[in-house]
Amino acid sequence: MGLDSSNFMKNNSPTRIFIVEDDPVYVRLVKYTLEMDAEHEIHVFTDGRACLNHLHLNPSIISLDYSLPDMTGEAVLKKIKAYNKDIGIIILSGQNDVAVAVQLLKDGANDYIVKDDDTKNRLYQSVQILKKNIALTQEVAQLKDELGHKFKFDNTIKGNSRAIQGVFKLLQKAVKTNITVSVTGETGTGKELVAKSIHYNSEQRKGNFVAVNVSAIPKDLLESELFGYEKGAFTGANTRKLGHFELANNGTLFLDEIGEMHISLQAKLLRAIQEREFIRIGGAKPIRFDARIIVATHRNLADEVENGNFREDLYYRLLGLPIELPPLRDRGNDIVLLAIFFLNDFIKNNKLDKITITKKAKEKLLSYSFPGNVRELKAIIELSAVMCEENTITVDDIKFNSPKRADNFLTKELTLKDYNNKIIKHFLDKYDRDVLLVAKKLNIGKSTIYRMLKDEEL
Repeated sequence: MGLDSSNFMKNNSPTRIFIVEDDPVYVRLVKYTLEMDAEHEIHVFTDGRACLNHLHLNPSIISLDYSLPDMTGEAVLKKIKAYNKDIGIIILSGQNDVAVAVQLLKDGANDYIVKDDDTKNRLYQSVQILKKNIALTQEVAQLKDELGHKFKFDNTIKGNSRAIQGVFKLLQKAVKTNITVSVTGETGTGKELVAKSIHYNSEQRKGNFVAVNVSAIPKDLLESELFGYEKGAFTGANTRKLGHFELANNGTLFLDEIGEMHISLQAKLLRAIQEREFIRIGGAKPIRFDARIIVATHRNLADEVENGNFREDLYYRLLGLPIELPPLRDRGNDIVLLAIFFLNDFIKNNKLDKITITKKAKEKLLSYSFPGNVRELKAIIELSAVMCEENTITVDDIKFNSPKRADNFLTKELTLKDYNNKIIKHFLDKYDRDVLLVAKKLNIGKSTIYRMLKDEEL
């Protein structure tokens, strides 16, 4: 096979390649082969230590002789991988030793080439494959960076209310470490969105984000989904299956609706998180993992512990940094802000003309309690955009179709004073602590509200 430099993949910047070889004949052979591509930047070293002393130049590929005057190729390989595991390494050896080749490949070498008449061609093919793999790795890294931008907190979680600003502060703390995060909130408040935002703004973004909805998996199958199984572990296990813990290694494992997990599996989950290892079903060898854990639930886990449905030791292991997402009804004018965001997004995705929302329609949105929270608001806005006339959403286009629910507020049997306090607090939160506006809305004196704030009754 002849060498055609035009077949090499072209990069915007040179591919830096180290040649580590003490045999002058092979130095010339390898250098000649690689220099046929003008995109290659070649550096030659005649011993292992010289190569290691120049790793700060960040080579992409290293052609490494197995028998060097000062160090074994195996020792140099391990030090290179310890410095940067992403450097591609091709071993050149005068010995056709299968056992040595297998061990070097296990230690991280990408190829093992025996020095013979076909060395040039094999080296060419190996470098070409490595360059493609490097390009793919860079593309994946770029996509993850783009996801990181997409999931920037202010791009994903919209709102200016005091309640949501408090959530932003906790998110900023969450991304600085790998602490376990527990997200609570009503259905539809955006718990998975928060989990993704933490992942893509933290060090864990280099790995996978793996989401598991515990409530959606039958309890008899959940263990195998989480931890995987070995071939032959049970009837129907025809191949090995990797579990979500393994898939999330070096990334983030998001366990949604953790409160729905049957107590019989909680002990195994606790041990996996505590020991940072697990065993596949039917397996015997513990598998180490390093993944951030984020859990979410709409249940009160403390109550579940009290009722005997959730292990207390697991509860404290998962609590970590608690983030409570406020219901939409407590976020005031965020409702309008989110409505406009969802409307513009819907217009963009469907290539529609500009659509506006009337003042009366906005007021109708603000008067509603949104039991389905942000998810319900999104559905309402998208339907109204489809049904409206003349590109204007009016009060008649806003349709509330959520199931009828008991008014929890009236079933609590509080004192009249407590009811008054709750009503005033609700409107203060809704209108971002605007005392004058709340006093006008409720037809009470502003001094009454100021007094209650001073006495910390609100």
